[in-house]
Amino acid sequence: MTGYVRLCGVMSQMTRRRRILVLLICCMSLLIVSLDNTIVNVALPALGRDLHAPVSGLQWTVDAYTLTLASLLMLAGSTADRIGRRRTFQIGLVIFTAASLLCSLAPSLGWLVAARILQAVGGSMLNPVAMSIITNTFTDRRERAQAIGVWGGVVGVSMALGPVAGGLLTDTVDWRAIFWINVPIGLLALFLTWRYVPESKAPSARRIDPVGQVLVIVLLGTLTYGIIEGPAAGAAVSAACFAVAAAALAALVVWELRRPEPLIDMRFFRSAPFSGAAVMAVAGFAGLGAFLFLNTLYLQSNRGLSALAAGLCTLPVAVITTIVGPLSGRLVGTRGPRVPLVVAGVCLAAAGTLLSQVTLTTPLPLLLGIYAVFGVGFGMLNPPITNTAVSGMPLAQAGVAAAVASTSRQVGQSLGVAIAGSMVSGAVSSTVSGANAAFVPAAHAAFRVNALYGLIVLSVALATTGRWARRTAERTAARLSENPQVTLSQG
Repeated sequence: MTGYVRLCGVMSQMTRRRRILVLLICCMSLLIVSLDNTIVNVALPALGRDLHAPVSGLQWTVDAYTLTLASLLMLAGSTADRIGRRRTFQIGLVIFTAASLLCSLAPSLGWLVAARILQAVGGSMLNPVAMSIITNTFTDRRERAQAIGVWGGVVGVSMALGPVAGGLLTDTVDWRAIFWINVPIGLLALFLTWRYVPESKAPSARRIDPVGQVLVIVLLGTLTYGIIEGPAAGAAVSAACFAVAAAALAALVVWELRRPEPLIDMRFFRSAPFSGAAVMAVAGFAGLGAFLFLNTLYLQSNRGLSALAAGLCTLPVAVITTIVGPLSGRLVGTRGPRVPLVVAGVCLAAAGTLLSQVTLTTPLPLLLGIYAVFGVGFGMLNPPITNTAVSGMPLAQAGVAAAVASTSRQVGQSLGVAIAGSMVSGAVSSTVSGANAAFVPAAHAAFRVNALYGLIVLSVALATTGRWARRTAERTAARLSENPQVTLSQG
């Protein structure tokens, strides 16, 4: 405990310039992890043609990465709090950078998916750990909200760089080159972390929860497999997968409630703002995953744009997200999370509704305007979700709380790709190589689901940011404080 207090003192005595430098280093990890999603999406058609991958293969290229992240984020966050956040962060950078090289060398779809899984193992040690470092570095509430706003804005930077860089590399070199960009960023972040980021830990360690970890993997894996492979495998296979997922979820809740040192403390979810943040993260990032996946197929395989041109079309989303993210963070710090969350829900619902009306001849300026609306919604969403997840929680639990928010994002993105891909899979050729008249109506249905995601964000935001919700958060914080031993062990 004395060591923990000393570490907190080191954090509090850091100069503002040093804190900003730590924030920038942490943002580099978010950049490469987020970049990997956007840069891969724009290369999917070329990747599919080269590796003869069906739509389900493209879905797994994305979802193998996001599912592995989602499965391991909570373990990585708590492990970092136990053995050291900087140490875990550095290990993650090494694995992620090496796996990126392996992705570029993959001779087949199976090898690529395997390398993407390894990439995600490293990635799982980056974002939640970086958020824990930020939370422990910026202890002032307003300063923390602004830092998280900058963090959210980095998502916009990755969305700007990813499609354009991915399109340029795919068109001029090869789709394999999209993985090379992670290497210099990863190596630079590794050096800067060693040089400038102080080590920090939670006050006491907790044991690994292997049963809980396995149940999380079974839950997410069977649910996603049932959605992606269900259309081809049949209703019986889908039903079996969903039944196993439901059983795994029930077993996970029962097990975690009975375990003294669980993978995640279920008491967190007694807080309406915390639970609402998790639900909104799933819905909002499901919308993002579907948006990126569907528009890649729409712009390249059906409108005939090059990878670079398709990447440039996403710039309105990226630029606006970059601008709106920090603004959202400032709003959270000064006025609370309700305003940015309501704006996010309205804009996401509006963008999904508008996209469900586009055709193969929709004027490009109109399409870009719709993309801009989506960018406003997504840019407003991310900072309040993260801030709500970690605010009110003891600093010793920052790793677990941040990991829940990150896990919810990855689960949402995985489900978004799985659901959208399954809805259009029958309307896309087996090698994703040409336009199909059935794609547009199928995509319309998928975009209407995106509008539903926005409505979920809006309704949950209104329900979980009022006085009643704040009272549940206060009661939850009081319960967590009543048992300090469990609270400390959760870090």
